[in-house]
Amino acid sequence: MTLRRCRRAVALAIALFSCIVHYWLVRLRGPLTVERRALWMQSASRRVLAGMGVRITVESRPPSRGLVVANHLSYLDIAILAATMPCCFVSKMEVIRWPFFGKAARAGGTIFLDRSSPASSNNAAREISERLAQNIPVLLFPEGTSTDGSQVLRFHSRLIQPAIELGAPVTAAAVRYTPGGNIPERELCWFGDSLFLPHLFKLLGLPGFSAIVHFGQPHIYADRRNAAQETRAEVVAMRNEGCPQ
Repeated sequence: MTLRRCRRAVALAIALFSCIVHYWLVRLRGPLTVERRALWMQSASRRVLAGMGVRITVESRPPSRGLVVANHLSYLDIAILAATMPCCFVSKMEVIRWPFFGKAARAGGTIFLDRSSPASSNNAAREISERLAQNIPVLLFPEGTSTDGSQVLRFHSRLIQPAIELGAPVTAAAVRYTPGGNIPERELCWFGDSLFLPHLFKLLGLPGFSAIVHFGQPHIYADRRNAAQETRAEVVAMRNEGCPQ
């Protein structure tokens, strides 16, 4: 395990360095539009996941526009979902402080949100509207926190409202982890009071794992609460399909 962890750590470091070089090359080629940031984020995510030994299986076609709402298991979900499609994320403000990943999220055009501030929520809603109008998929984790995968928490509907007002499609996305051997999914999840670096250190020592992403069909909703309830039900069904909890 020690050798594997060292090998993965070196591969991850190389991947992170190549992401930084690629970012500056993108900047030199012209203005950093939302679309170009999203494409850089997709490329960077694929490199990082490859360095960590994470394989991705996409079970259905990713949407090309609208709001995407997904369950949340770990910080890895951001890279996993970004690797499947160019998009921008809505994320809690604390992510900015994460080593490398915080700066990568900012470079990728993430919309940051302080959930304790109504003003921040209003600003985030306005930015979501602007991104949706540009036909860039916006990805939201409406549970508001990551979990151990044993259940999908209630979806908060406030930040779904911009899609309702614009008549933009809302697509449910389910993420599940399939570890090798007899390791349960919760061992890969990052939740509660788990610290970032110790969790990453543990992941680098594992044989690797697969992340399976299943996208539902896009729907246009007239009510944000109905959208939250129906997309949550979709996510639960997709997670349970082929991987009973």
